[in-house]
Amino acid sequence: MSIIYVIVGIVVILVIWAIFAYNKFITLINNAKEAWSDIDVQLKRRYDLIPNLVNTVKGYASHESSAFEKVTQARAAAMGAGNVADKGKAENVLTGALKSVFAIAEAYPDLKANQNFLSLQAELSDTENKIQASRRFYNGNVRDLNIAVEAFPGNVIANRFHFAKMELFTLDESDAAAKQPVEVKF
Repeated sequence: MSIIYVIVGIVVILVIWAIFAYNKFITLINNAKEAWSDIDVQLKRRYDLIPNLVNTVKGYASHESSAFEKVTQARAAAMGAGNVADKGKAENVLTGALKSVFAIAEAYPDLKANQNFLSLQAELSDTENKIQASRRFYNGNVRDLNIAVEAFPGNVIANRFHFAKMELFTLDESDAAAKQPVEVKF
């Protein structure tokens, strides 16, 4: 009779553990999704600032149309990127294109003194900092989820309920220029 109680006790403990482990995975997944939402908000803010910045610079340097086209194309590609890896690659291209716009602005002292340009520059700098902070927050949440998916005994629950690892949002390691922050100081 006591063996039955021991077996029932072990089964109850395993069921309770499985419930807690399952709920932990749900929490980790939702935290990662929330963190990705934070990145999306900041990227949208960045995408909204870019046309204003381009139009401001274009007024001073209209003959630099190829740089403006690259920024516009890169912005469209970044907005249309689907998964995390594609989004990271598109953001790298957009960052490089933005650097070319700021390089153009270097040649125009009147532009560097323009209040609208200075305001856009400050907003973009602030947004870049927020994107970086959001990326770190997202990657921390994804790291925690990925560890839980791979580590024993959580991997038993992860495999049983098909919880999968998520991708980190990182810069392309092969693009050294993308690792440099967007220069917005003059």
